[in-house]
Amino acid sequence: MKTKNTIIRDISWLAFNERVLQEAMDEQVHLYDRLKFLGIFSNNLDEFFRVRVATLTKMKTISAFNKFHAEAHPEKILKKIHDKVVEQQRIFDKTFINIIELLEKKHRIYFKNERQLNAAQKLFVKNYFEDQVRSRIVPLMIESMPQSPFLRDKHIYLACVLGNDAHTNLQSYALIDIPSKTLPRFVILPDSKKEVHVILLEDIIRFNLSNLFAPFGYNQFSSHIVKLTRDAEIELDHDFQSNVVEEIEKGLKSRKKGKATRFVYDKQIDARLLDFLIMRLNLSKKDNLIAGGRIHNFKDFMDFPKSVFTNYTERPKPFIHPLLTQPCRIMSVLDQRDVMLHLPYHSFDSVIDLLREAAIDPFVQSIKITCYRLAKNSKIINALLNAVRNGKEVTVVLELRARFDEEANLHWKSVLEEEGVKVLIGMPNMKVHAKLCVIKKKQFNRIKYYGFVSTGNFNESTSKVYGDHLLFTSHAQILRDVNAVFTYLEKPMVKKNPLDAMKILIASPNLMRPYFLNLIQQEIKKHKSTKQGQVIIKLNSLVDEILIEKLYNAAKEGLSVHLVIRGICCALTELSAFKKPIQGLSIVDQYLEHARVFIFGTGKNAKTFISSADWMDRNLHRRVETLVEIHNETVKAQIVSQIMAANLADVAQSWVMQPNGSYARATWPDGSFAFSCHRFFMENPSLSGRGSAGAQDVPKLTHTDDS
Repeated sequence: MKTKNTIIRDISWLAFNERVLQEAMDEQVHLYDRLKFLGIFSNNLDEFFRVRVATLTKMKTISAFNKFHAEAHPEKILKKIHDKVVEQQRIFDKTFINIIELLEKKHRIYFKNERQLNAAQKLFVKNYFEDQVRSRIVPLMIESMPQSPFLRDKHIYLACVLGNDAHTNLQSYALIDIPSKTLPRFVILPDSKKEVHVILLEDIIRFNLSNLFAPFGYNQFSSHIVKLTRDAEIELDHDFQSNVVEEIEKGLKSRKKGKATRFVYDKQIDARLLDFLIMRLNLSKKDNLIAGGRIHNFKDFMDFPKSVFTNYTERPKPFIHPLLTQPCRIMSVLDQRDVMLHLPYHSFDSVIDLLREAAIDPFVQSIKITCYRLAKNSKIINALLNAVRNGKEVTVVLELRARFDEEANLHWKSVLEEEGVKVLIGMPNMKVHAKLCVIKKKQFNRIKYYGFVSTGNFNESTSKVYGDHLLFTSHAQILRDVNAVFTYLEKPMVKKNPLDAMKILIASPNLMRPYFLNLIQQEIKKHKSTKQGQVIIKLNSLVDEILIEKLYNAAKEGLSVHLVIRGICCALTELSAFKKPIQGLSIVDQYLEHARVFIFGTGKNAKTFISSADWMDRNLHRRVETLVEIHNETVKAQIVSQIMAANLADVAQSWVMQPNGSYARATWPDGSFAFSCHRFFMENPSLSGRGSAGAQDVPKLTHTDDS
């Protein structure tokens, strides 16, 4: 049950997505990136309706309460969501119009619709339709269909009114599925001037409607884009029987037919057509009917052609950690010291290099790794397959229930098992979200372990845009603890839980929350005697009310509490009982903040951790997650004095949490430098690679610098 002293999680999430939208509105951001932020906002909102709105809708029925961590008053939350989304849609449409105007003014890039084409462009569009499009579309004549038309999730449809000016009674409705999954959404038109003309795929179809329907007696056409979002949750048998693969396959099929959670349409649509669609699709006003502009599925703008911009500066490429530059034996480096990658500024290639090294090292006996989300053409998988072919024992914990990656992971399961990899498919009632790898090596009758612990997925694609930390280590106790996690995953039903014996790693389910509560309590106790207690928390999402209440207790005692929360934050920063307000930031920039970092205390005695887990009930009770304390002083200094110092110093891309739970852009004195931690990390590779060199501009916290 939600208390009055926390913020509703779904409203907080919408606030986060609004901060993404604000980046699209920011005139200091390049127009190409502003278009991408529109795409990110749209994609985020799609997933929100597919998951959270779907879940809240189910919560409205009493019978569903036993399946969810239920919110109080879900119907009221849904009303607030609808009102907020409608307002955000208004801002979104206005922002897009502004961007279009600036594209024309500054870059001579013009979006052309089907009515704005010159003679050469008309011929091009006609030929393009015949060559590329016609064979990929099949209009649905929805009036004559005996059953309700089926609209696929994440697809956009051209809803058409067909008529004849000589026969007013000859009128029909049609739906055309826009084939943007197989064809580019944006097509560059020919033009003789020094301009770029772009047409959308749906407008190419609009131009050719007469070509499609004139043979059937129609000569009048109007058309508008519509889109249906469906419930994407997969209901699985919680007994987790041996047929889990069949259950997921069945769930993937049912997802395609999930209940509607949102219907968006062009506000200029023919009113009779709209009413007809609502009726035939069995929708109601409760199904989030939302009027929008001419264009939908803005997520495609994440792939807007970069080539049309002549002045766009690419982000710097990730750099290889200076200690891991090839050719080198990474395991030999780890014999001497731990190394932490700060992604995406460091290259993920070093992870691939270590796995490749393990695959060909004659003394390596086995590799164990967890995989939650993998790249489409995964180099991780390739390295593991090479290890098997070289006679190594390879165990992969593959989470088949990773939302929206279920189908891909089923594919990888088949690929791995065909080559002889031992594949574990998860735990009963829990997802395996921990990011772990351990390599066993036997040389000169001595067993040595190497491995890594990460805050993010082992995915070379997302590693280029997600901010994460990955610790390479040969620390014996850490890797014994990692092995204990794999023992737990391999034999979950043993009487003696191997997780209970771990000494450095802390794991969920159930163990992590009490550990955090104790750490905060220790800081409260310390502060009462020394006035030097400090808590710094960096997360994607802060939802757990028990831990929030403990942070409130710390603020009541006057502790310094700093929160860097990218997305959902249900905690308030000020209450009358606080001796010292909580300081809360959200950083929204070119890279997606994904790391989970925890610092308790000040000075050299500060305890520093990285983790795969957010502070949410699901992470703490219904997932296998890990938390690892950083003992290596160099890495600790890197995190505390450098990375987190830069996070807390950011004003350029930070949003400051206000007492009422809203956010305001960070401010800085006139004439002063607007510090951006992302820009700083990109421009100062030594910051996260070689210690303190180049970090003099970053305010220091309480830890000594790495020398």
